[in-house]
Amino acid sequence: MGKKNEAEMTETNNGFSIANFFNGIKEEFDKVVWPSRQQLVSESAGVLLMMALSASLIYLIDKFFTWAAQQVF
Repeated sequence: MGKKNEAEMTETNNGFSIANFFNGIKEEFDKVVWPSRQQLVSESAGVLLMMALSASLIYLIDKFFTWAAQQVF
């Protein structure tokens, strides 16, 4: 931690305060970079596509091993 950050931080041990808690939450939400609608839709479609491909691959591998086990036994 740099000296500037240490100087800016003032700790008070007055206990828990609901107001400080919610102010902290608001400050953290202000730091969040929210995705645009286009980015959200695009990335959601990518996730759904990868899930479908993964599920299909797992299904095909399972069917292959089922077939192979039936041939052996």
